[in-house]
Amino acid sequence: MDMNVRNGLICLIIVAILTACVPNVAIASMGNYSISHYNKALNPGDHIPTVRGSTSNGILNWKYATKGIVTSSATPNGILYVGSNDHNVYALNAANGTKVWNYATGSLVWSKPAIANGIVYIGSMDNNVYALNATTGTKIWSYATGEGVFSSPTVSNGVVYVGSDDHNVYALNANTGTKVWGYETGGNVSSCPTVANGSDIKNCL
Repeated sequence: MDMNVRNGLICLIIVAILTACVPNVAIASMGNYSISHYNKALNPGDHIPTVRGSTSNGILNWKYATKGIVTSSATPNGILYVGSNDHNVYALNAANGTKVWNYATGSLVWSKPAIANGIVYIGSMDNNVYALNATTGTKIWSYATGEGVFSSPTVSNGVVYVGSDDHNVYALNANTGTKVWGYETGGNVSSCPTVANGSDIKNCL
């Protein structure tokens, strides 16, 4: 997929997240490559060209700059997990923006982090899916696919589901990274897997 298209998809995902009614909002800004945190949710109709200070109904609490476009997770246990095109995964204190840790991958990180049972799961365009300790950032395991991983993982019942630009969908053991199964499609798999078990539906959003 073309880089501009992918960047546009990131922007659309961010805007979709912002329209949700949540008490705190983390904004990934493509304009100045920063994560900004506001103490109020934005209204669905608000226009957000870039995030550089404050908006009409939100007060900027803090801003943390990376060296590339960013994607962010939710904030479990008061920590915001962020992937950046500067090749790093960051853990930031959600209250003040202080960096807790960072982990350097081998390429751009467009994937959105998934957090489950104290582990951060994320893909990198260096072809790998990573499992990182959510507290320390230490690598627990990595799984090498055949191409870059733009897809964002979904974790369900001890299994990590993720797509790759090598045309495959993978199911990986969440604790060890061992491949449970793989399914080859006809093209790049950039989407976020959705796992449904009756009324229990899980995805990366």
